[in-house]
Amino acid sequence: MSIESKLLLPTLIHMQSRFGKDLHLVTVQELVDQDMIFVEDGNHGEYRPLQHEFTREGVPFIRPPDLKNGKIDFDSCDHINEVAFKRVRKGIGHGGDIVLTHRATVGRLAITSIEDPLFVTNPGTTIWRSLNDKVLDQKYLYYFMCSPAFMEQLTSEVGNNCTFDYVSLTQQRGLLVALIPIAKQHAIANMLRSLDDKIELNRRMNETLEAMARAIFKSWFVDFDPVRAKADGREPAGMDAETAALFPDSFEETELGMIPNGWKIKSLDEIADFLNGMVMQKFPPEGEDFLPVIKIAELHRGNTIGSDRASSNIDPRYIIEDGDILFSWSGSLEVCIWCGGKGALNQHLFKVTSADYPKWFYYFWLKEHLPQFQMIAAGKATTMGHIQRYHLREAEVVIPITPLLERVNIIIQSLIQRIIKNNLESRSLSSIRDALLPKLLSGDVKVEAARMNLGTKL
Repeated sequence: MSIESKLLLPTLIHMQSRFGKDLHLVTVQELVDQDMIFVEDGNHGEYRPLQHEFTREGVPFIRPPDLKNGKIDFDSCDHINEVAFKRVRKGIGHGGDIVLTHRATVGRLAITSIEDPLFVTNPGTTIWRSLNDKVLDQKYLYYFMCSPAFMEQLTSEVGNNCTFDYVSLTQQRGLLVALIPIAKQHAIANMLRSLDDKIELNRRMNETLEAMARAIFKSWFVDFDPVRAKADGREPAGMDAETAALFPDSFEETELGMIPNGWKIKSLDEIADFLNGMVMQKFPPEGEDFLPVIKIAELHRGNTIGSDRASSNIDPRYIIEDGDILFSWSGSLEVCIWCGGKGALNQHLFKVTSADYPKWFYYFWLKEHLPQFQMIAAGKATTMGHIQRYHLREAEVVIPITPLLERVNIIIQSLIQRIIKNNLESRSLSSIRDALLPKLLSGDVKVEAARMNLGTKL
């Protein structure tokens, strides 16, 4: 697309009309030529290390799937060792950089924090970095790139090169960036960043809440610490006397080994129902009345933005609501408490429910067996590893007496409810941010007015 045709894009025309003389549209190449910005695609050729050069630790190696919800997932990405890293000549990213996917999956974005480590990106990504913060604020650049004003330009370039979606480095450098006074850049970036910071705070809080809940679960129902303490003549730690009284003080021999006296052994599929999703392509939407289809990709993202659509008149059992437990049994096995909104359950996902046991109980038992399930799936000689229902029957769990389970439910269920509440708040904040973004960048909404309207949300 030529510069002249880009200038006719509706969002850019609107920005010019609102900001007037305060706004200057410049190409990325102009900014590169003036050493204002660094824009380079990922490493080609040399990045391909031998299999034995991949390590559990080392320099993070980033692929497009590692970009999730505006962040890079450094916890689950691959790494390369120092030998491989010494061969890398380009595609080296630093804390604070923006990473854009430009191949196959075009338009996924992430901005790293200053504390993030050095990393290497693959050829399907491009690193963007402001080199002059007196002209171009890095966070403003990120939010501009998230906006329709940038995405319209980017997607208009897709398909001009080859059979798969691809936007070359030359094409990226031909895109336009809207420069406004640096003070306004800071104000817009800080406003939107405050929403992202609250979302990040909720995410970290939820990590802590889940770690607390799982620590109680594992100590009491997997490791049997209170029973061991009472068997040794000690008082169980971390609980009141009434709760401690419900734990036995001895063990009994079973086929699973020693378990607390009076407790039972059941399988996962005995304590919960695992409803497999349907092929939702067989249930197309009817006009504007539809449900977003929740697949494995949605499970990983945690939202249904851009998802396929299905009829809302499907069997109610296959409708997912916030707070449901979802378990992907093929591909990348994962279990989560879904908080991405109402949707339709697609194949390869289980909706897990129980009429007899609390949500947290079967959720954490699934988590406990998940590493074994992942090993089973990884060992399949297929392109998409999976588990089968008999694996659920073989996965055993230990069931305490009902009075104890009911008492512990009061403690752990409150933690789970707080996690769900935080996730729903974050979803609301994300919607507000996404709605504000184009309005702030176009000048339709002033930062001061937006702050006043948001009030205590920030």
